[in-house]
Amino acid sequence: MKALMQVVNAPSYKTSIQSDLLRRLLDWCTMQEKNRFGWLALSLAAHGCIITPVVVFFVSMTGNNLTLWMAAMVAMGVTLIVNLAAQPTKITIPTFFLSIVVDIAIIIACIVQTMGY
Repeated sequence: MKALMQVVNAPSYKTSIQSDLLRRLLDWCTMQEKNRFGWLALSLAAHGCIITPVVVFFVSMTGNNLTLWMAAMVAMGVTLIVNLAAQPTKITIPTFFLSIVVDIAIIIACIVQTMGY
């Protein structure tokens, strides 16, 4: 009877597209859902009152490059839109951090531009 029953044992591979670090970050962001309004207030206040004015200051002091102006406004706008759209924290927190990285890159570009490279 065993000869008539063929059991196919296909090997199962667990492949992960996302790295473990990214998965842990997204899990942490999901756990922050209870602090959602705090993250909303932090991201809007930090961007609107601290980060964007500093970036605009750097851009204006280094020649008012329109590309850098638009990048600064898009970084602020993305954070604003995601928060006003009431997205979950697993979207809003990484967006906020990514926009901070963009703002830091703009400041570095301004510094490099003044050095003449």
